[in-house]
Amino acid sequence: MKKSRGSIVLILTAVLLGLLAFTCIFGFGKSKTGATQNIKTGLDLSGGVSITYQAKDKNPSASDMADTIYKLQKRVQQYSEEAQVYQEGTDRINIEIPGVSDANTILAELGKPGSLYFIAQTDAEGNNNYQSASGLEADYQLLYSIEELQSKGSIVLTGVDVASAKAVQIENDLKNKESAVSLSLTKEGTKKFAEATEKAYAAGQSIGIYYDGAFVSVPRVNAAITDGNAQITGMKDFAEAENLASTIRIGGLKVELEELRSNVVGAQLGEEAIRTSLIAGAIGLAIVIILMIFWYLLPGVVAGLALLIYVGLELVMLNAFDLTLTLPGIAGIVLSIGMAVDANVIIYARIKEEINSGKSTKLAIESGFHKALSAILDGNITTLIAAAVLGWLGSGSVRGFAMTLALGIVLSMFTALFVSRKIIEALYAVGIRKESLYAKKMKTKTYNFLKNRKIFFVISLVFILVGPIAMGVFHNTTGNALNYSLEFKGGTSTTAEFKEDLTIAEIDKEVKPLVQEVTKDANIQTQKVVGSKDIIIKTRELSLAERESLNQKLVEKFGVDESKITAESISSTISSEMRSDAILAITVATICMLLYIWFRFKDIRFASSAVLALVHDVLVVLAFYAVARISVGNTFIACMLTIVGYSINATIVIFDRIRENMAGIKKNADIEGIINDSVSQTLTRSIYTSLTTFVMIVVLYILGVASIREFALPIMAGIICGAYSSVCITGALWYVMKMKFKKKNA
Repeated sequence: MKKSRGSIVLILTAVLLGLLAFTCIFGFGKSKTGATQNIKTGLDLSGGVSITYQAKDKNPSASDMADTIYKLQKRVQQYSEEAQVYQEGTDRINIEIPGVSDANTILAELGKPGSLYFIAQTDAEGNNNYQSASGLEADYQLLYSIEELQSKGSIVLTGVDVASAKAVQIENDLKNKESAVSLSLTKEGTKKFAEATEKAYAAGQSIGIYYDGAFVSVPRVNAAITDGNAQITGMKDFAEAENLASTIRIGGLKVELEELRSNVVGAQLGEEAIRTSLIAGAIGLAIVIILMIFWYLLPGVVAGLALLIYVGLELVMLNAFDLTLTLPGIAGIVLSIGMAVDANVIIYARIKEEINSGKSTKLAIESGFHKALSAILDGNITTLIAAAVLGWLGSGSVRGFAMTLALGIVLSMFTALFVSRKIIEALYAVGIRKESLYAKKMKTKTYNFLKNRKIFFVISLVFILVGPIAMGVFHNTTGNALNYSLEFKGGTSTTAEFKEDLTIAEIDKEVKPLVQEVTKDANIQTQKVVGSKDIIIKTRELSLAERESLNQKLVEKFGVDESKITAESISSTISSEMRSDAILAITVATICMLLYIWFRFKDIRFASSAVLALVHDVLVVLAFYAVARISVGNTFIACMLTIVGYSINATIVIFDRIRENMAGIKKNADIEGIINDSVSQTLTRSIYTSLTTFVMIVVLYILGVASIREFALPIMAGIICGAYSSVCITGALWYVMKMKFKKKNA
């Protein structure tokens, strides 16, 4: 790179940093486009809309309620991946949608969940089931009640037979684009619809779509539909098609619902949680940059600039892609920052190695980036595969975590492999070439890690077994193997009208401690109902005595009118179906990672040992949850996913070095020596990456509120465990597998 080009790159870097800083702080235009304050945040960070529906049937079955909750969860994800749906009492369903302040808009768009029926035009005897004097859909009227139509067999389908409905653009016979609704039916629905459409097509009749007491569409059947996929055409525009598709989706609920109430609610974690998290993030990032400069000198400065650019791009992209940021989302960002640091550490550790081997500074820079490329790509692509699968199969907080993680990985690779390289090459081009600025001369000491592999295996086994033992003990003594939170097992929702309009900060400092006195549990969520003095307090399930005690304390300290305090049992916000989705997503992600590692390293033993090390880290962190009795909720899923991503990335780096050192060696080579060399050569990387990520989480733990600490503590344990397993376990596992496989061949 010429000196003039180097100067231009440095000037552009300064301009980019300034532009990103301005965008994040101030934004552009009246709407402040791109500003950090415009990032959508979840209920836990900024609040949103809470809507409560009640079943028209006063005694709905538990299975029907569970099915309805799951389907509503899928539908409200169009507003936010972090929307929550849970049962309140026996016949109510509560929907909480973050980042929204107008309940009426949501109600208008979501509609009023009711019953959906597909009705044949005529019954078995040829009598009309509905008719219209004008022929307009709005004027169609039923000639019989729904009950009578059901008894006559004229109800073709109900909402539960519809798997999906969406608005689409299709090409008609005249090759023109037109809007339509595409329907996909269930297996049972496909069979019933095939019979009904064959009859209707032969008679030239229609099948009316009847929702919540009125016809929403009366399409004529133009062909027998036997594959379970149908299209409703004749829409005047895409908006009409989207409205009909939304109506069909909402109507496919097993329980017919009616709106009971709607509120705009404040953040669950409060302003203090957001403020301290931002301060912790800034302090943590500053410490990381200082450490990078101390370790790597001038390349450390470059790493700091690249990290600042990365953070700026991350914040702008969160705005651009309209992602909802919650506590699990922050976990994804923390992990991606750790991986961004890791990529820089790998590169600059390589540059230091090349300089120590006697290469010139210029050649060391080129060789360092080249040799670091495979480890960075493999580590990030493996984690990106996991993020893609989690985003595809997961729901709720799992999908939110996956989306922020995927965005962070792409940006971290861009800043590490492109931005860092251009900046360091520019600095060299403008004349900053002194070798001592790029690396300190030192020799890499080789440690015999494999010598103590049996000790390491025993230590790991002990830590893993602590989990099930502790869970068994607590299950027998307390009834709960883990300290399940509201999200996992539900609890009690208490609503009280206070005399004064308390701020969120006052609720955090005054109300929460009082509630904790009663519950003896820090797992408390509070929400302020905007426009009123009502405060919603969510806790674990309270006994009658505890409810009375809480009411009494609220009356004594805040002068609350006891007659205006209401309490309801609420279900978990993480339904059994959502848990199944999460387990399936993590299982498929693990298999995909295993297949990718197998493909890249051409050795199933690499893939197997990597996955075993990953499972090891997850089980150790689970044991930590069990022993420390840390609350298991939404952040538990985020924490475990963070550990998975962090663990696999650390393992890939060591395996990449083993692969490199084994290239071209003889079959009878000293495999044990190669593994010890490889782990020793990447030891500083393992320590530095773990330390930088650990520092960010420690600052978050020190400055954060109680709920933030419960999130940070297990991640700290996971980082320590991940560093230990990558250095002491992964290489040893691969060695044992390789040696055992060789013996079998012999």
